[in-house]
Amino acid sequence: MRVGSRIMDNRIIVKIGGEALSGEGHIGIDPDEARAIALKIREVHALGIQIGLVIGGGNLFRGQALVDAGMSEVPAHHMGMMATIINALALQDALERLDVPVRVMTGFEVRTMAEPYIVRRAVRHLEKGRLVILAGGTGNPFFSTDTTAALRGSEIQARLIIKATKVDGVYDQDPKLDRNARAFRHLSFNDAINRQIGVMDGTALTMCRDGNLPIAVVNLWHADSLLRAVRGEEVGTLIS
Repeated sequence: MRVGSRIMDNRIIVKIGGEALSGEGHIGIDPDEARAIALKIREVHALGIQIGLVIGGGNLFRGQALVDAGMSEVPAHHMGMMATIINALALQDALERLDVPVRVMTGFEVRTMAEPYIVRRAVRHLEKGRLVILAGGTGNPFFSTDTTAALRGSEIQARLIIKATKVDGVYDQDPKLDRNARAFRHLSFNDAINRQIGVMDGTALTMCRDGNLPIAVVNLWHADSLLRAVRGEEVGTLIS
């Protein structure tokens, strides 16, 4: 497949928040949590699905907290991008221990640890059955890892982004605060943007809308949620 020739039916982006790696501690990396995530990803990979994985860095560093305390935004964002590389290396190790072939590619060069992100090289890894972890954000400050997922998904011609979270989908209210919160099974991109849903930022949603790249918001920790989303079953919330 040539890059840009068509959307690949078996190519997806999985976006995971860095907090998923920390477990109940909400900070740092718990090897048991990394293994649990790797097991779920391996199930999808075993189906022959080509997976680009984007992980956040919030379990290690939140740039906005330091910005609020007086740090300049650019170095704070750079530090946040570096945190995603640390998480990527942790997941790479967990996946390789399960015999999943993995390459880490970064938005800026970290030569001794990972490959620089090049679209055609990433696509070639996917075609060879390797899972690609897309770390380091976009390589530029001011962009979230949600936007990274949208950008990389568009570049590699993915058919779907799976936003794996700790909630069952998108709700009209915060389900942790309101027991009567109503879950959406489907939202249009415009509805999601206008509602300013917290599960993904507006830049990422707009990019996915313009590129016709649907987003499935699912609970990472529910049994088979990733598999069901890949198979097109009704699970979580579909934004399209």
